[in-house]
Amino acid sequence: MLYLWLKAFHIVSVVCWFAGLFYLPRLFVYHAQSEDSISKERFSIMERKLYRGIMGPAMIATLIFGGWLIYLNPSIFSQGGWIHAKLILVVLLIGYHHMCGAQVKRFARGENTRSHVFYRWFNEVPVLLLLAIVILVVVKPF
Repeated sequence: MLYLWLKAFHIVSVVCWFAGLFYLPRLFVYHAQSEDSISKERFSIMERKLYRGIMGPAMIATLIFGGWLIYLNPSIFSQGGWIHAKLILVVLLIGYHHMCGAQVKRFARGENTRSHVFYRWFNEVPVLLLLAIVILVVVKPF
């Protein structure tokens, strides 16, 4: 029963983390388009609060619950290569998360050099990672 509770909390944490990963780059799009200092300051505050208040804790919870699930079921590594591929994608996702954090700091310092078009493309990365991770977990293709 503990395993199912952990899995439920893992899924909720993933949903919260991805909500932030989808929304933060969208804020970057709007921030890159803003021209007045009031808007820029408002976006910096929103980005910082989203990154630190929601995304960070959700990522940590995702990793804790996921690690706990693996701890309780280490035989998952002998069920195929899908779990290895998923974990590699999770590492890439953590890297993307930290890239977002670096960008939050750049915007806060007024050092953004990228256009809103860049952030529109940047915003698609977590979509692709989510798609791949869900397919690996549900379909277990290998």
